[in-house]
Amino acid sequence: MKLRKILMATTIAAASMATLAAAPQNEKQPIVSDTGRFGDATSIARKYQDYLYGVVKEVNPNELILTKTKFGVEQAFKLNKKTKFIQDDKPSSFDKLKVGDRIYVDVDKDKKTGDLIAKKVVSGVDIPSIPSAP
Repeated sequence: MKLRKILMATTIAAASMATLAAAPQNEKQPIVSDTGRFGDATSIARKYQDYLYGVVKEVNPNELILTKTKFGVEQAFKLNKKTKFIQDDKPSSFDKLKVGDRIYVDVDKDKKTGDLIAKKVVSGVDIPSIPSAP
């Protein structure tokens, strides 16, 4: 009986120590990235909120490959005749895109193949610069 009381008291003491040790962890704020790696459409511009942000890694006439997307991996987008290009808030062309450009892409998904098709590609002045890491 006495051993049972001692074990119960020890168990309760250990449980309270564990919760006290874990309590300060709940007060910590989450780490917020200041590099803008994924872009934040709500703070950048409302009009790009539903677009996908990325940095051009590769450009060819049928496909555009972006890195630093919200998916965290390279993402490919098919280009077609209906794809519109806008640079500095003016109509542009595919030829003006280059590797390293920060862009927003309005995307449709092909129902048959599942490919992501770029409807509109926006680059230029509207897009803020990404702060460099210290």
